[in-house]
Amino acid sequence: MASLSARWHRSISEIPEEQWDQLLGDQICPFYRWTWLLALERSGSVAPDQGWQPLHLSLWRDDDQLVAVAPLYLKGHSYGEFVFDQSFARLAGDLGLRYYPKLIGMSPVSPVQGYRFHVASSEDPQELTTVMLGLIDDFAARHGILSCNFLYVDPAWQPLAQAAGCASWLNQQSLWSSDGQQTFNDYLAGFNANQRRNIKRERKAVRAAGLTVTPITGDALTPVLVSRMHDFYAQHCARWGPWGSKYLDASFFDRLCDPSLAEHVVLFNAHRGDLNEPVAMSLCVKDAQHLWGRYWGSDEEIDCLHFEVCYYAPIEWALQQGLVSFDPGAGGSHKRRRGFVATARTSLHRWYDPQMDTLIRAWLPRANALMQEEIEAINADLPFRAQPPDLGR
Repeated sequence: MASLSARWHRSISEIPEEQWDQLLGDQICPFYRWTWLLALERSGSVAPDQGWQPLHLSLWRDDDQLVAVAPLYLKGHSYGEFVFDQSFARLAGDLGLRYYPKLIGMSPVSPVQGYRFHVASSEDPQELTTVMLGLIDDFAARHGILSCNFLYVDPAWQPLAQAAGCASWLNQQSLWSSDGQQTFNDYLAGFNANQRRNIKRERKAVRAAGLTVTPITGDALTPVLVSRMHDFYAQHCARWGPWGSKYLDASFFDRLCDPSLAEHVVLFNAHRGDLNEPVAMSLCVKDAQHLWGRYWGSDEEIDCLHFEVCYYAPIEWALQQGLVSFDPGAGGSHKRRRGFVATARTSLHRWYDPQMDTLIRAWLPRANALMQEEIEAINADLPFRAQPPDLGR
């Protein structure tokens, strides 16, 4: 077998785009594409001075054949992850340990399921997963790093990492599934009568304000529109003051017009006739099967506009496109009453202090059982006509 060598990279630009994307294949969500991660770096949105140091790990055969990559970042804080580990940080402090920096495997500031080590089809994924975790462990030991954390992991990769010693922690997100629906009326039919009336009333309120929502994607994206989307995003974040979570620089939005990114971006533009004068917009990301909601903002306070631009219009468009799911983003209990089911998401962890590792692993089974009970309780109280769809798969 050809020799195997490892490299650490401070920028994704150190790995050839063609080899990275070839390794990921056609079924990987856009948030792990080379151009998406490069745009985060080049815009300064993901950078050491922002607390995100790219530190990708790659494996090569004979020094020129890329056979595996692990997208990784060295983090100086816990912002932009949406898996809340403050209890771990407090425990580290109680034990006299330094919690930061920590290693994170995820697509930055994007709480989307799909993290994994990407391994060439010619290789043994379990073997290379174990090899790469060993390299990560060695790196952490050399540099005094307390933990490595893989967030929103791909369920197909999860057992490989667990077999190599990772501990699993259960969290939850919201998810809408088409579940055989083909039209918005099919979507409405899944609710009880009272909630159907509520949704129709909310959509009517937006129309009464004279607004039309138009989806814009691909070649129809323009620098003017993506710049306005950044304005909406920044404005919405500013409303929350220090809790606004404004992570992305304006130049990241400018890069969304690049054809390799524009094909995945959908803007839901609420306007009164002129697309270049939007009243509100939301930014979503798509692939051939899924839609993800990311950001939104508005210039006017209009009743139910948020629900229309961020939920109803994207669901209607997703049904028209034959997409199977819509992840609306982190947070928001109001999502539940609009067809988004509480869904389990798993993160995987390695702690390098024996005492901390023992304490957390002893706590996890009970914590995970309580989270599963919470998910079941939330879904039992949803306003569906019948049982909500089974999203445990």
